[in-house]
Amino acid sequence: MKTLELLNYARDEWQRGDGIRDIPSAIDGSTIASTGSDGLDFAGMLDHARNVGGPALRAMTFHERAWMLKDLGLAIMARKDELYALNPHTGATKADGWIDIDGGALTLLSYSSTGRKKLPDAHVLLDGELEPLSKGGSFVGQHILTPHQGAAVHINAYNFPVWGMLEKMAPTLLAGMPCIVKPATATAYLCEAAFRILIETGKVPEGAIQLIVGGVGDLFDHLTGQDVVSFTGSAATAGKLKNHPTVLRESVKFVAEQDSLNASMLGSDATPGTPEFDLFVAEVVKEMTTKAGQKCTAIRRVMVPHGQVDAVQDAITEKLAALTIGDPREKETQLGCLVSCSQRDDVRSKVAELVAGGARIVFGDPDAQVGPEGGAALSPILLRADDPWESDAVHDVEAFGPVATVMPYKDMDDAIALANRGMGSLAMSLFTHDEAIAGEFIRGAAAFHGRMLVINRDNAKEQTGHGSPLPVLVHGGPGRAGGSEEMGGVRGVKHYMQRTAIQSTPSMIAAIAQQYIPGGPKRKLDTHPFKLKMSELKIGDTLYTDSRTVSVEDIEQFAEFTGDKFYAHMDEEAAKASPIFEGRVAHGYLILSFAAGLFVYAPPGPVLANTGLENLRFLTPLYPGDSMRVELTVRTKSIKSDETGVVRWAVEIFNQRDELVATYDLLTENVP
Repeated sequence: MKTLELLNYARDEWQRGDGIRDIPSAIDGSTIASTGSDGLDFAGMLDHARNVGGPALRAMTFHERAWMLKDLGLAIMARKDELYALNPHTGATKADGWIDIDGGALTLLSYSSTGRKKLPDAHVLLDGELEPLSKGGSFVGQHILTPHQGAAVHINAYNFPVWGMLEKMAPTLLAGMPCIVKPATATAYLCEAAFRILIETGKVPEGAIQLIVGGVGDLFDHLTGQDVVSFTGSAATAGKLKNHPTVLRESVKFVAEQDSLNASMLGSDATPGTPEFDLFVAEVVKEMTTKAGQKCTAIRRVMVPHGQVDAVQDAITEKLAALTIGDPREKETQLGCLVSCSQRDDVRSKVAELVAGGARIVFGDPDAQVGPEGGAALSPILLRADDPWESDAVHDVEAFGPVATVMPYKDMDDAIALANRGMGSLAMSLFTHDEAIAGEFIRGAAAFHGRMLVINRDNAKEQTGHGSPLPVLVHGGPGRAGGSEEMGGVRGVKHYMQRTAIQSTPSMIAAIAQQYIPGGPKRKLDTHPFKLKMSELKIGDTLYTDSRTVSVEDIEQFAEFTGDKFYAHMDEEAAKASPIFEGRVAHGYLILSFAAGLFVYAPPGPVLANTGLENLRFLTPLYPGDSMRVELTVRTKSIKSDETGVVRWAVEIFNQRDELVATYDLLTENVP
């Protein structure tokens, strides 16, 4: 294969850098690519991101940026064969590549969906509820989120060159912040190929994304307090970057996802022959071998009840012995190569440290030659630490390859203490069918782990596995794992935004947020809003309904029909005796039903369905003889697809004295 010349993408141009170095293929050590970034104007790249990319992204709404992410995800999917052709040279099998390549594209698509469903078609994101600050309601407070006006610097690891780039890029772009991507050099050729696909879509605004395929030079010297660094890699490197003088002086936001000693625990109820035992063994082997164990979430510590160590060891070694190891290009290969021979040598040295620290090898030979000549394949290594409290190494030393250590625990307290001994992990899994075991363990260990899975026979067919981060859940962990979080749906977007408290009138805050808030301005409609498509509705459009009087007969008929004969609705004396009511009151759900009757437009139209209500509050009792009316206001609009969208309506129910009886948000699916 011809050696690839990798280029940097700086200030919207592909640029050749100096300081060229060769990148070896993990398969046989031959040169696959050359790369270098010396001589780039790193300060100019930051300025370009801040002054060109940032304004262009911030001019777009959340929905417009979400649609852009969809286009990028579909582009990766359409051209993924180009990426799979390069994938084996990273040491990854095709199955490993699916996690990286398809997984990266699906992360873009997931964030596109999140943006269209959960974020407004606006430029500002509300954070929390409106806070009343005065009796009359003319002075209120509202927290909002807006994009940082700097650049997000993404420093990625070698093990997932596509997914690692896209899982950071998706929430960053959705937030409205430009990014500069710095992949690990060892697999930069795969990242650069994916990056080219993104640029060639023509969907990304100028300055929104840039790429460095080598060192970062003096980039960190030019960071400001509006910039964000998002890092994946070793704790040692993270520590150096966090303590960079500019990062400290400017209080640069630093999001770190670091290596950690993740663990998996077999519950005491999961004895040999149970589904949980088999699931546990299969998951440990899977985590040892997927991406040749080069995953930040891989299981390193295998915790089992004291009396089951031999059974677990035998079951794992039996599966490991049956693996086909070697050339990741071959279909039958189940365990590919490490990313390079230097990484293989590093794993060998870490295994030696584990042995010196008290563990012993029970399967595999770290020095054996396996796979193609000159390649970086390595036998899986299973170790055993019979007294894990006497071996600090098994809790401190990570061999970043197909390596795990089996260790016993005595009881629940011991298991919790061992799990937490790693001082912070990205992922912890528990295999049990006993709810009491799961509850006690998670209460004791959750503070030390970013994500915890409880896997058993009930979710076996649908569970995603110990080592699979998901776009809608946070990826990160406390302590050693970095103390930060990536992804997590909207949570990930907020890493790249500033929270600001706004104090003003409801009308002013509604204008700032481009969303209706209680007390904000309303615009009376001349036609029923259910006759209008989403595109014809504006924020603040309001339907004012007629009034309806609620009678005793209404209450009694509703009680008879529903079976809800709670005393407050049916017994005058008992209701008067309560400290809340002055007498019989209308059912809350009767009020909701009558409200729907007041504002619903019956014939078919752009409103397709009522999909739910949220934030329901009953504020003032409605007594027999009282009347009620509704003000139905467009709060926000969200596009789901080309065919449908969601309108969030603010529903406010008033009595004849204009007192608020109830409020809630109504969700309807609409024609765009």
